[in-house]
Amino acid sequence: MSRERGPRRLRRLDRSALIAASLTALSLTASGCVVVHGEREVLPATTKAEAAKALQQFTSAYNAADKAYDSSLDADHVTGALSAIDAARLKAGAANHPDGNPAHSPLTLSDAKYTIPKKAGWPRWFVVDAAGNKGGSARWLLVFTRGGLDEPWQAAYLTLVAPGKVPEFKKDADGWAEAVDTNSAGLAVSPADLGKDYTTYLKSGGSAFAAGAHTSQWRAQREKNAKRPGLASQYIDEPLTSGDYAPLALRTADGGALVFFSTHHYEKQTAYPGASIPPPTDDVLALTKGEIKQSLTMEFISNEVALDPAKGTETGSGSGSGSGDKVTVLGRIQGLTSAQGS
Repeated sequence: MSRERGPRRLRRLDRSALIAASLTALSLTASGCVVVHGEREVLPATTKAEAAKALQQFTSAYNAADKAYDSSLDADHVTGALSAIDAARLKAGAANHPDGNPAHSPLTLSDAKYTIPKKAGWPRWFVVDAAGNKGGSARWLLVFTRGGLDEPWQAAYLTLVAPGKVPEFKKDADGWAEAVDTNSAGLAVSPADLGKDYTTYLKSGGSAFAAGAHTSQWRAQREKNAKRPGLASQYIDEPLTSGDYAPLALRTADGGALVFFSTHHYEKQTAYPGASIPPPTDDVLALTKGEIKQSLTMEFISNEVALDPAKGTETGSGSGSGSGDKVTVLGRIQGLTSAQGS
């Protein structure tokens, strides 16, 4: 669902209405009343108290949905890539455990740090960096967005990042962060192009991305899996760049940016004549349509977070990545959303 909004076009306005509007504006000015237009004014996205409330509401809803395997219980608190991944996970869980999650363990988030940017226009958004009781020692990075004052805060991105790898953000004297225009030309890769460049890299390689688990190592694993005894695997990767999947970027203290972005992936497994597809897990089967005979095509949604250095950077960022002018993918969470057998 796109959150793009634009001003209404007023096609006809008669003279009397125009005069009335002018008199109204004059009276407001004379009385000292000020109307703040959120679509034009550069304002903090929210307050720390409201951000903390959004995190608490998300956590409560997430736990309720996970316990019951019911996506309706947290649907109002998630959107974008996280919503797609979460809904499919809960759908599979409900198919295999109609009475709820027998292994449910509540998620708790602590030591939350809120990074709230000032910006004009919608959507507004902010980032939470917290410690979780799941995922080992990794930090939980969540991005909350909303498209208007009448809409709830929803978590659009969720990634896990190794301790010490979350960068320092640029902040003004009042502690507000800086949102980076996704079309910024001052970074190694424009945030708007990051999903496209990343999926191109997965297919063809290149020098734009630093080596790591979500880049060179993932490509190597795919190449290894492409041809196995009795089985061939093919991959298609696509960027997701609009609406609730649009990338979001925060300025880091060293002049670069931390960018959250989404991608779409397909993996098709085809068994050679006389061979068969490896038995899928119960969760995969729960999301599979059709009968698996000779092939299985799986569809995934992934959300990533990356350090995008300032253009021309010669040394590593303040986070200690040591990647120079290459983009470093710090974290990635991917979920199966559907599958097709044939």
